[in-house]
Amino acid sequence: MQEHLAQLSATLKAMPPVVALGIEVVGYHDHQLTLGAPLAANLNDKGNAFGGSLASILTLSGWGLVSLELAAAGLQADVYVADSRVRYLAPLYGDLLASARLDEEASWEVFLTRFAERGHASVNLVAQVLADGRPAATLSGRFVAKAKEQA
Repeated sequence: MQEHLAQLSATLKAMPPVVALGIEVVGYHDHQLTLGAPLAANLNDKGNAFGGSLASILTLSGWGLVSLELAAAGLQADVYVADSRVRYLAPLYGDLLASARLDEEASWEVFLTRFAERGHASVNLVAQVLADGRPAATLSGRFVAKAKEQA
């Protein structure tokens, strides 16, 4: 998994908007990916985390998790967010830490099997950023994987 995490980190570092936000891989454990970013690079006019930054890190945590699960299964795909809903629940006055995991009603096994059989599949994820141990922002989203075109 370390190799896949290194590849994900390299991919994130190749995206200028991600670099500007300071988003980096923090860790992966038990099918949960955590990304982090410094508050200083993501401030709004009120001195707390900018909503666009929260939406970005939440979305990227889901995108990254799907990418990791596919890579770990030996599958190559382009991953996209198909749709998502972000809720802003409390201001965040600290660094951003977004953790994504599989939605309770979803299954990695079903997702990976469908992808292997059809060359595309979607999966529902949830992600959150905490402030003082409580959700500051949450995302519910559907992510789609499509087999990479062979050259």
